[in-house]
Amino acid sequence: MIVKPDTRHRYLQVIDRLKKDIDHGIYKENEKLPSEFDLAKTLGVSRATLREALRVLEEESIIIRRHGVGTFVNPKPLFTSGIEELFSVTEMIKRAGKKPGTIFISSNSRAATPEDVHQFKCSNTEEIIVIERVRTSDDEPVVYCVDEIPESILPKSYTHESGSIFELFEREVGRYISYAITYIEPLGFSERISPILNCEVDASLLVMKQVHYDQNDEPVFYSCNYFRADKFNFHVLRKRG
Repeated sequence: MIVKPDTRHRYLQVIDRLKKDIDHGIYKENEKLPSEFDLAKTLGVSRATLREALRVLEEESIIIRRHGVGTFVNPKPLFTSGIEELFSVTEMIKRAGKKPGTIFISSNSRAATPEDVHQFKCSNTEEIIVIERVRTSDDEPVVYCVDEIPESILPKSYTHESGSIFELFEREVGRYISYAITYIEPLGFSERISPILNCEVDASLLVMKQVHYDQNDEPVFYSCNYFRADKFNFHVLRKRG
């Protein structure tokens, strides 16, 4: 059998080599990589080629470069999910084999805004309950959740200890959350939220904004969830029409 030489650009070969080294444990999670000079020498490439490979690896969140400190291997996300499948944060944590938990932050009410009236199809006299919680995985903070629910449809049994809002609505009032309209945005360090989630200064967040609908296509609640980007990875299956 004839083995064809690898004719791809050198930086692509370097990317594959570094990925294999990380997968095989030569470079471990959170470990600092050798200097550019030493790494380029080890790989037998120019520093320009190495920098291009590192740029791509950083875009893929496989490594992180900390200015003035060095380049480190990013931990692999604990939670990977396709965004085409809808389930609660509680269920997501359970699927990863972890124990979900909740740290209650606050619960307040406010008057409905014009956006709320349009979004929930409610009156302008409706009170909106805003619930802020930190969701934990094996007692480690991983998601900051802000949920907004019209007071008239919030189950009366809701308490600070309530876990999944999905399960609460289904169990108490028979409203099954069947789908959500979702937007995902990247966010850098948040002075308010990042410290609560124990994020490093250079760590980023993924913000997922969703309006949830029940089985009758009625809007039930709005959520804005801040996920630690080093713990969560979201993907979507795309097909040609």
